[in-house]
Amino acid sequence: MRARISAGAALAGWHNGRTGWWRHGNGGYGWVGPLFWPFAFYDIYDYAFWGYGAWAPFWGYGYDDIYAGMFAPYGYDALAGYLPPRGSPGARDAAPAWLAQLCGEDSRDIAGLPIDLVQQAIEPTEAQRAALDELANASVAAAQKIKAACPTTISLTAPSRLAYMEQRIEAMIAAVAIVQPALDRFYSLLNDEQKVRLNALAEDQRRRSSARNRDRSLAQGCDVAQVSALKWPTEEIEARLRPTDNQRASFAVLQDASVSAAEMLKTSCQADDAVTPSARLAAAGKRLDTMLQAVKLVRSVLDDFYATLSDEQKAQFEAIGPRRTASDHPETSRRRRGREVFGN
Repeated sequence: MRARISAGAALAGWHNGRTGWWRHGNGGYGWVGPLFWPFAFYDIYDYAFWGYGAWAPFWGYGYDDIYAGMFAPYGYDALAGYLPPRGSPGARDAAPAWLAQLCGEDSRDIAGLPIDLVQQAIEPTEAQRAALDELANASVAAAQKIKAACPTTISLTAPSRLAYMEQRIEAMIAAVAIVQPALDRFYSLLNDEQKVRLNALAEDQRRRSSARNRDRSLAQGCDVAQVSALKWPTEEIEARLRPTDNQRASFAVLQDASVSAAEMLKTSCQADDAVTPSARLAAAGKRLDTMLQAVKLVRSVLDDFYATLSDEQKAQFEAIGPRRTASDHPETSRRRRGREVFGN
């Protein structure tokens, strides 16, 4: 269900043969319409409780998503489909139900699902059950914090997309801070046998994930895309914007900032070092901190570059999109799109 919803929604932005470049190596999607990081709460919990396994959606997020924020694949018509028709009740603030699901429509049943599995596995004492209940409440509060960062309006400019991205990551960092103390307390109360049972449960979850994703590996998700792999549309920017010398200099600074952001994220990619749920959640928090720093770095320089553009130049910049690569050839894209939608 998760794969069908995210793939179907993400591919709604497919146009002019430009697809695939914003899809993660492990099969996930960084951007779905106006939303950055669908299923954010699930990805944090999935990694913290079950470990990295063969498919770790959390670690698939990185520099390529920042690039996607600058050169989005979605046109106005595709983005408009994520909001209610004009004139409908609550059109300004509401979003379709399926977008709310992507955004984190997490009830206690959804947010507390791992809690139930853990309880069955470890057979907690009274004190441990109380700590587990505390963790369940914290998980619901964390899910609500992430949901609150869901966009209610579409964004048509690169600076505003990175602003949404920054807001989303900040909410995820706050969510980790809510859950971490409760998880630490619960895990500290477990005896060695219970920890073995919890690890066995995690191993079972990883085996199931591996069986479903035989051709995917942690390296595909965690090995952040090199800047050279995402070709900047420099020639098209030159042709469309006809920048002044000052604008060219500002654009060069933006490219340099992007290189720095990519290196920051690559250095922080250490998904396999943490061996306990508490340690993995802490690792997720550190990764999110680095992502926030990277986004802020690029966004600050992007804002400076964008401020030098005229209204006409801004419109031309937003119309560029990603530079097409060999894997984005229309025939290849159509074949891949069919496999993604129908799960083959």
